[in-house]
Amino acid sequence: VGKLLSAARRRAAVEHVRASLGVSERFACRVLGQHRATQRQAPAPPDDEAALTAAIIGLARQYGRYGYRRIT
Repeated sequence: VGKLLSAARRRAAVEHVRASLGVSERFACRVLGQHRATQRQAPAPPDDEAALTAAIIGLARQYGRYGYRRIT
């Protein structure tokens, strides 16, 4: 459902093709038009995401009238 715009959805599409048809990663990437580097590179979540979210929530509780846009 939908277009394959994000790298995560493209990775999932290649894995689905590999699992269902039993083809190689190289062939699946070539057919779907995806670079193999995108397939092999794992997404790296930001290290400071949890701390940043906690700080935003703390400020939102302290200054509720500002709204999330002004706080971020």
